[in-house]
Amino acid sequence: MPDLPQLLLFIAAGWLLNLTPGPDVLCIVSTSLRGGVRAGVVAALGIFVGCFVHVAIATIGLGALLAASATAFTVVKVIGAIYLLWIGVRLLRAPPADWSPATAPASMDMRRVFRRGFLTNVLNPKVALFFLAFLPQFIAPGTEHKTLAFLALGVLFSVAALPVTIGYAWLAAWAARRVHTVQRTMRQLDRAAGLLFIGFGLKLALTDNPAQ
Repeated sequence: MPDLPQLLLFIAAGWLLNLTPGPDVLCIVSTSLRGGVRAGVVAALGIFVGCFVHVAIATIGLGALLAASATAFTVVKVIGAIYLLWIGVRLLRAPPADWSPATAPASMDMRRVFRRGFLTNVLNPKVALFFLAFLPQFIAPGTEHKTLAFLALGVLFSVAALPVTIGYAWLAAWAARRVHTVQRTMRQLDRAAGLLFIGFGLKLALTDNPAQ
């Protein structure tokens, strides 16, 4: 596991990522606007469970890479760096998020809401790719059990994200009355996250093979 400063940076980066609008956030917000806070929280829980599917997939993928050649790891490292840079540039250029005013909460089937949140996350392959590109940066090259460290970081990332996603369910009801304020805040978060992930992409591009 990383030392305390690196661990705090990891958690902060995870929070910032989860604060920026994406498919998961839009699912939570739209559900909360239509069905109320309870429905939004249930959608957030579905997304939370879906994250563990991606953590498992990415952990298996990392184990296979570390068992393969240095060349294979280098290729994926370069792809991961490009992907993180692309995320950063896209966030910097993204238009403000569209927050529509809410109507009266509708009655919703909570099992369907949970399933929708789960599938929104699981069917987004970019989540697994992000884990594979992001988490190895916080695993020290000398770590003996790199796969277990990767798994632990993935679980920590998912658990730390839960208060943020649940918070969005509460924010949606408030945002219906203050749309313009929320849009300005989201734009600033996009810019901050964009710069952060450009930095992570550059860092990953300069990282040595942790299998060595």
